[in-house]
Amino acid sequence: MKIVTVVGARPQFVKMGPVSRALAGRHHEVVVHTGQHYSARLSARLWSELGIGAPDHNLRVGSGPHGAQTGLMMQRVEQVLCAERPDLVLVYGDTNSTLAGALAAAKLHVPVAHVEAGLRSFNRDMPEELNRVLTDHCSTLLFTPTKQASANLRSEGIRAGVHHVGDVMYEQARRTLPAAMERFDRLARRLRIAAGDFYLATIHRAENTDRPERLAGIVHALVNLDAPVVVPLHPRTRKMLTLFGLEGRIRSGGMVRLMPPVGYVEMLALEREARMILTDSGGVQKEGYFVGTPVVTLRDETEWPETVIAGWNVVAGTESERIVAAVRQRRDLRPIQDYGGGVAASRLVRVIDRFGKTSQP
Repeated sequence: MKIVTVVGARPQFVKMGPVSRALAGRHHEVVVHTGQHYSARLSARLWSELGIGAPDHNLRVGSGPHGAQTGLMMQRVEQVLCAERPDLVLVYGDTNSTLAGALAAAKLHVPVAHVEAGLRSFNRDMPEELNRVLTDHCSTLLFTPTKQASANLRSEGIRAGVHHVGDVMYEQARRTLPAAMERFDRLARRLRIAAGDFYLATIHRAENTDRPERLAGIVHALVNLDAPVVVPLHPRTRKMLTLFGLEGRIRSGGMVRLMPPVGYVEMLALEREARMILTDSGGVQKEGYFVGTPVVTLRDETEWPETVIAGWNVVAGTESERIVAAVRQRRDLRPIQDYGGGVAASRLVRVIDRFGKTSQP
């Protein structure tokens, strides 16, 4: 089959890596990058780190309001689909690129396969939640990372085409971790940290960065932790820290080490050697488990409840006292079976193989 893969954000590139390798030699994949994350330097570096080629189409949509961004993506994805005439469109996760790819394909009657289907935070104020729900309801193949995700789909009346394959990010993390560990010593010297004696924090979600009281709560917690805190800082977060007058506060005392965004390999190295991870990222919550580091989630809910049940994740919100208490909380850490043991991509591609045999004339 000819398969068009639509991606646009850094976590989607990571998820795509194992699947693209599994598709190679079996199907013809055409990769479309919407340009939602548009740093050419960071994107090119990530493609190289993941061992995948550059995209076949770069739509260069860039940032903007949700409606305008999603609409422009749909328009440009539709043009590619009309030119490529694929048998299947593959989308990942929950970004505007995901929804645009799925809607453009569905309106052209091209089957959609959604990787990481069925996740729910049950917070419809999050644009990601709307993207997940809408994408799932127009998909033909739904690849779930956990059994809970499959159950979420059943509760919404979606039963056909649902396949629990495991988590493709787990597969990529296992593949990359040995190379990541070779990078840590250099990072440690640069950041003046030691393995197991620092925290790692990431903050990027609009619900946190755009609300001064939430961002201030996170900052207050970080500067009151008992070890250095490494913060690879999203450009938008840096802008909001300055806007809300919090940049001086986060730099006070010298415990917080602000740094530019890092590549995937360096990020895994920092995650693996951190004492604990504090994050509002969905993917980083899982990566903490993948590398064996407990996580505190800086949100009021999570789409990964199995990480909480197994003790690896505490959902703390953004009040500083709750965050600090969550960092100090004792954990009973247990293994998570749902993620598939690092073979999710091959399971997924076998389903696509069967689908191709039954759908082709």
